[in-house]
Amino acid sequence: MMIFRQLLDPQSSTYSYLLGDVQSREALLIDPVFEQARRDGALIGELGLRLVVTLETHVHADHVTGAWLLKQRLGSRIALADAGGAQGADMVLAHGSRVAFGRRYVEARETPGHTRGCLTYVLDDESMAFTGDSLLIRGCGRTDFQNGDPRTLYSSVHSQIFTLPPSCLIYPAHDYRGLTVTSVDEERRFNPRLGNGIGEADFTGYMNNLGLPHPKQIDVAVPANLQCGRPADIQTKATDPAWAPLTFTFAGIWEIQPAALEEVAAAVQIVDVREASEYGGPLGHIAGALPIPLGELATRVTELVPERPVVAVCRSGARSAQACVILQRVGFNDLANLAGGMLRWRAEGFRAEGGHP
Repeated sequence: MMIFRQLLDPQSSTYSYLLGDVQSREALLIDPVFEQARRDGALIGELGLRLVVTLETHVHADHVTGAWLLKQRLGSRIALADAGGAQGADMVLAHGSRVAFGRRYVEARETPGHTRGCLTYVLDDESMAFTGDSLLIRGCGRTDFQNGDPRTLYSSVHSQIFTLPPSCLIYPAHDYRGLTVTSVDEERRFNPRLGNGIGEADFTGYMNNLGLPHPKQIDVAVPANLQCGRPADIQTKATDPAWAPLTFTFAGIWEIQPAALEEVAAAVQIVDVREASEYGGPLGHIAGALPIPLGELATRVTELVPERPVVAVCRSGARSAQACVILQRVGFNDLANLAGGMLRWRAEGFRAEGGHP
């Protein structure tokens, strides 16, 4: 038997996959996300597993991998494709490489085309395949950057994925519609790009005319992932803060979710760094929040108590993230940014003073 969990990062619509061997309790994690390392570590601990390795299906352009951070926290090894060009891996994989977890293993199949270094991981009994972006549910990854090539992708999917048993379940790295799993048989029959007898020329013409914008995080994600997610010039704290459940972002800032802030609101200092018109505007403000516009924060830090945790708030979370940087520079340690700002606070139904319903 095997332990299996499909995990979602809602910000990037990335799926991570935890596979564990019941007898040895060894586990591997495919495509971890940096911001979800705390969640993933907690789940691994609750299930009584030992993470032995993290696997990357490719060098991602839409999120930063959690491989390096999980290695620091749990001692796991990092494995990825040699062709991807990343530095810092403990295991370099090629076509046919096997990665064991207890008595089970996954086999790496080279499936380039989305990027040069794409791998698909096939479970030992060929009941599951983790395809990254090479094959999505009724789609596939784009081929217009990171040495992608539509002809190569077409060949990869047909020779390495569609040759698996029809009942083999396909688990992709992303889905933007809430779909979770498909099968080889389904994609052979219904994939509008690659299935149902579509030829290479038609597929290539389609992919060359997608006209998609570059991923929003590409300038951050690709350089970071070429270092296996190791932050540059960022001192990652060894332990998580104890005053609230927080998530550490790759930007070096702790974030707090709205529900967690509501629980600890009485014990922290909430600083609203929006302008005065916004503080009293349509979104309202959190009860007890101290209004200090971002432009005034550096000269008004004496209004805050360094010994008490501070939560910075703005409209969307961008200005308040900068507020955390300012407060870090002047010696504040227990800091967090409200994830999603007042927009998310109100959207999730938490109470605000003033504003419109």
